[in-house]
Amino acid sequence: MISLIVLTKNEESDLPACLHSVNWCDDIHIVDSGSTDSTITVANDHGCNLYSNAFISFAQQRNWALRNCNISYDWILFLDADERSTDNFKLALFYAINSCSADTAGFYLCGKTILDGRWLKKSDNFPKWQFRLLRKNRASFVDVGHGQKEGIVHGSILYISTPYLHYPFSHGLKAWRSKHNGYAIKDAYQMYISGAKYLSLFSRHGSIRNSSIKQLARRIPGWPLLRFLYSYILRGGFTEGSEGYHYCRLMLWYEYQVQTNYRSLHSSPPKQIV
Repeated sequence: MISLIVLTKNEESDLPACLHSVNWCDDIHIVDSGSTDSTITVANDHGCNLYSNAFISFAQQRNWALRNCNISYDWILFLDADERSTDNFKLALFYAINSCSADTAGFYLCGKTILDGRWLKKSDNFPKWQFRLLRKNRASFVDVGHGQKEGIVHGSILYISTPYLHYPFSHGLKAWRSKHNGYAIKDAYQMYISGAKYLSLFSRHGSIRNSSIKQLARRIPGWPLLRFLYSYILRGGFTEGSEGYHYCRLMLWYEYQVQTNYRSLHSSPPKQIV
């Protein structure tokens, strides 16, 4: 009833647990972008359908997958290799697609960020909504910052509040920092080209509202520190022990990188879109 697409590159350590968590799915598609480890072997050992495509951006890769994967079912779920389904998440998915109207094009999902075994509900400002479950041929993706969001959608988008699990630090802190250095450049560029969209603050969709709030907040002087204080003090991240403190500090560091790159773009404007 649900087909699964997982984007991979060198995910030999994460992919087995991801695939094990979705053993209820019999139509799994791996879209790889040049792995040099044993990711391909893992995918083959689990009987996945395997594809290869050079990675340009998350939206481009997801759209390529929608066009080129031989999908068996009408509903398509996107999970990353460092994400896991749970029994409750699976039940929520099936309930949602069985009870929604024909006008429903897809669903926003949310993940529980895990660090050293602790769910960072308050430190990570849960829930953060992403468009991850869609009906075949009813929606596409567009790039926004380092990630993606829904593009053209034929129908309505609803919400599934039961979360999946997300392990962003599974490759270690050094790998997380390296990846987020690149993400910060893309998020800064998104700020540079998009400007502030005040009307979106009043959108009925939480995902659109949250994106606008983030764009506006990042323009506030001292935002990295304010982000730390908001999550750690006001949201109660301090109740999540050392994991909450370390995560909030990492978010301070990340927001500082975004603002630094944003200022660099203003001082030396790019000659073309990259």
